[in-house]
Amino acid sequence: MNVEVRTITADDWSLLRNVSLRALADSPDAFRTTLAEAQAFTDDFWRKRAEGSAPILVVLDDGRGVAMGGAFTPPDSAVAYVWGMWTAPEARGRGYAAGLLTDLVNWCRDRDLGVRLHVTEGNQVARRLYLVHGFKSTGVWEPLREGSALRVEELQLGT
Repeated sequence: MNVEVRTITADDWSLLRNVSLRALADSPDAFRTTLAEAQAFTDDFWRKRAEGSAPILVVLDDGRGVAMGGAFTPPDSAVAYVWGMWTAPEARGRGYAAGLLTDLVNWCRDRDLGVRLHVTEGNQVARRLYLVHGFKSTGVWEPLREGSALRVEELQLGT
């Protein structure tokens, strides 16, 4: 098994697209974007997302993207958001999500940014991961996306 964590660059836009589409197909209720919406995004959209200023990380296992996560910092914000956390079913339980989360939190801390994320109600595996890493509920809940009965809970890294 050859495992690599890659920080996505503009040259990796198709890898980002492929892993994102796979994640949406596997876990449609974990993301604000639907699979249909993501499938309609242009190559230019994926290139721009891949060349953003905050990291998007992908775990490659024998060259295949099996886990991902990213960070996003709104303009003029002292808080960054971790987003897009996903691990392929065949790769779960190997610690990939924990490693990605640690790397993303460290990136935020190196920039003196607070860290928040959203977790879909009912996703207890992800919620446990975040709690073990020091995240706590802010008490803020919002709809997953328009038209969905599911909600997401905002968690913030404790200080």
